[in-house]
Amino acid sequence: MSHSPTFSSRRTESLACQLTSPELVKRKQTVLAELKKQILESKETANGFVYKFKGGDGILDQLTEFIKAERQCCPFFTFTLAIGKESEGVWLELAGPEGSKEFIKTELEF
Repeated sequence: MSHSPTFSSRRTESLACQLTSPELVKRKQTVLAELKKQILESKETANGFVYKFKGGDGILDQLTEFIKAERQCCPFFTFTLAIGKESEGVWLELAGPEGSKEFIKTELEF
């Protein structure tokens, strides 16, 4: 994942979830909780983190749902999926402007 975009032009965006409290709780209890259980490996990057998952169609569906939900509530994130052979797994890169790493750790608990 070495081709991450730069985020200097987005530094003025607020790093806060845009969902209301009940929506956030529901999302954390469903999609996010299920994904966290399936992380095989994680690595810190310059602008966020990259996570490895098993390489099946089911996880692709779950990651797509996660990305769709996060795009609505956290528009400052950039998502990159690396999908190869099923045996290689699927990698999700979650990145953003300065402060994103801390947001991922505290708000998403990833």
